[in-house]
Amino acid sequence: MEIGVDSFAATFSENAGKTKTDVEAMAQLLDRIEFADQAGLDVFGIGEHHRRGFLDSAPAVILAAAAARTRRIRLTSAVAVLSAADPVRVFQQFATLDLISHGRAEMVVGRGSSIEAFPLFGFDLDDYDALFAEKLDLLLNIRDNEFVDWSGKFRPTLKKLPVYPRPSQNPLPIWLGVGGTPESFIRAGELGLPLMVAVIGGETHRFRPLVDLYREAGKRAGFPLERLKVGLHSQGYVAKSHKQAVEEFYPGFAAAMTKIGNERGWPPMTRTRFEAQLGPEGALLVGAPDDVAEKILHHAEALGGISRLTFQMDGAELPHEKLMQSYELIGARLMPLVQEKNAEAGRR
Repeated sequence: MEIGVDSFAATFSENAGKTKTDVEAMAQLLDRIEFADQAGLDVFGIGEHHRRGFLDSAPAVILAAAAARTRRIRLTSAVAVLSAADPVRVFQQFATLDLISHGRAEMVVGRGSSIEAFPLFGFDLDDYDALFAEKLDLLLNIRDNEFVDWSGKFRPTLKKLPVYPRPSQNPLPIWLGVGGTPESFIRAGELGLPLMVAVIGGETHRFRPLVDLYREAGKRAGFPLERLKVGLHSQGYVAKSHKQAVEEFYPGFAAAMTKIGNERGWPPMTRTRFEAQLGPEGALLVGAPDDVAEKILHHAEALGGISRLTFQMDGAELPHEKLMQSYELIGARLMPLVQEKNAEAGRR
C-alpha cells in the first residue's frame, strides 16, 4: 500500500492574520514536499481551488517546482478540476511535469466539490456532469494517441492534430477522484481507471457498496482486477501520542469545518461529532502511529482492499513544524507498521 499526503496549499487564518505571507506559505509547502520525499512517503498531491486562502490554483506549477527538489516521491494532482479546464493544456502540463520529474507524475481528475472554477472560466454549472464526461473522454484520447481525432459539444473539434510533449510514462497514470455519486464509481470502472475515494466524514465502510459498483463495472468491461485500484483520501494527522494528535488537530479542524459548513449547510463541528469520527468506523485518521495503522488496515478491509492512502491535513490549520513532524512519523513509524501488519495478515 502506498501512503502519502494531499495538500490544498491552504493558508486560512494564518494568512488572514498576516502572520505568514503567501510567499512564506509557498516556500514552506515546497519544503514539506521535499521533506516528505526524504521521509520515504510514496506520493504527494496538490489540489485545485480558486478562492482566498488557497494557493493551489496552478497545481502543475507547484508540482514542477517540487519535482526539481525531490528524487523518488510521486507527484499528482488531487484533484484537477477537469470540468472547468482544457484537457489539451492539462495533459501538456502534466506531460511536462512527467519529463521534469523523470516519470513521477500522475493525475487525479474530478468534477471538483468547490464550484468557483466554473464561473471563473465561463462554464455553466448546469453542464456540471456533461462537461466532465466529455473532457475526460478527450483527456484519455490524448493520452492514448499522439495524433488526436475528436469532436464534442463544449470544445472545438480536433482533426488529427498532434499534442506535445508526450510524457515519459506510457501511459501517464490518470486516477478518477470521486465523492459519493454512484455514477462516478461506475464510470471509473467502465473506463478501467484507478479510483481515488474522498471520505471526509461519516463512516468509511459505507462506501463499500459504491466500491463494489466500481469493481463490478470494471469486470463487466473486461478489465482485470489488478487494474482496478482503489485509493482512499482521508483527513488525518499523526503525532507521538493519541492525546497529542487529538489536542493539536481538533481546534483548527473544528474551525475550518464549521466555516465550510456555514457555506454548505452543514451543522457546526462540535467536540462530540469530532470524537465520533475518531472511533473505529469514523473517517478521521488521527492518533499515534499504532492507532492510525490499525485504522488504515480496518478501512482497507472494509473497502475490499486499497492500493493507496493519502492524508489531508490542511483543514486543521496546523503549523509547518507540526506537519513536518507528522510526515516524519508517517515515514519512520506508520508506513513500516502498515507493511508489517499487511504481511502478517497475508501469512494468516
